[in-house]
Amino acid sequence: MAPEPDACCPPGLSLGVFEGRQAFAAAIGQALAWALAQDCRDLRCMDASFVDWPLSEPALLADLQAWAKPGRRLLLLARQYEDLRRRHPRFVQWRGRYGHCVQARAFDEDWQPLGQGAPEALLWAKGRSATLSLRLLDKLHWRGVLSLSPLDAVSLREQIDASLQRSYESFASTTLGL
Repeated sequence: MAPEPDACCPPGLSLGVFEGRQAFAAAIGQALAWALAQDCRDLRCMDASFVDWPLSEPALLADLQAWAKPGRRLLLLARQYEDLRRRHPRFVQWRGRYGHCVQARAFDEDWQPLGQGAPEALLWAKGRSATLSLRLLDKLHWRGVLSLSPLDAVSLREQIDASLQRSYESFASTTLGL
């Protein structure tokens, strides 16, 4: 069953297939704007390193800041976070201020969550009236899908949950020093 038309809160939400690096970045921005409009409490994102996500974009950080209220959780799952630290210093600063709502975990070294035929990046957001999913299927051509399909949402949730079971805490919000 398809979601009601008003489930697509922002009129600018472009559901369906996207292609190109700019379209991928735009889809992430649209997904976050949708999550903010839908008052999503739980965002889940998975990528090998998040280096290609537009995490230092001022508009995206403003949306994240508006979203980050008590009781919210942004779950990040990655193989490693070193590239993100180097590439997205603004996001690292944001993460330090809003550590209360961010949980960052890394996959076990031997776990291949995004293996053969699986999406290369995922974003999952459960809203009041629907669940949004973003899948990057082909990083060479930056081809992916932005969807409100319940089947897509269930599939992505299962992939993320399986990876979560094979992960450990990583990317602390603060660094302790002597």
